[in-house]
Amino acid sequence: MTRTRLTAEERHEQLVAAAVTAFARGGYAGTTTDQVARLAGVSQPYVIRLFGTKQALFLAAAEHATDRVEQRFRQAAAERADLESLGIAYDDLLAERDLITVLLHAFAAGADPALGPTVRACFGRIYRTVRELTGADQEEARGFLASGMLLTVLGVLQIIGPDAVPREPWMTELIGVHNEKKGWLGPAPA
Repeated sequence: MTRTRLTAEERHEQLVAAAVTAFARGGYAGTTTDQVARLAGVSQPYVIRLFGTKQALFLAAAEHATDRVEQRFRQAAAERADLESLGIAYDDLLAERDLITVLLHAFAAGADPALGPTVRACFGRIYRTVRELTGADQEEARGFLASGMLLTVLGVLQIIGPDAVPREPWMTELIGVHNEKKGWLGPAPA
């Protein structure tokens, strides 16, 4: 059987994908480079050779998740450049639970002086992208991101999205009317 060697770029992407999965499961503090290496099927020294530190690997995973959000928003805006379209696009991303979980871990780690500048820059990129693509003013963009953060938390908690847990009354109240086609939270049913 002939093995196909991955290019350096393909190996880098493979390790970042493994890092997204590992950090989504254990967060920054609870994940080791050895766990990422095992998920990727490579040695731990190889991970360190490519990324240098766990911190750099975590930031690569956070930037990858941000890139994915930005890419999906740009695709949606190419068809219709408004907040509703971007909301639908974010609903699609909720199915990528590791992606949204690693974003949440990154934001939670944002107080770390070594991680904070990059994590804040990632969040800022999402904000600027929303404004750029839709023409939303500051208040509209802030509301959109606030709803997005709520959706992210609800998705990570498995209250919405794939494999959602059975809903308790408080969950239904909190969700309100989540319009699957519009991708945003509306008022609670009367």
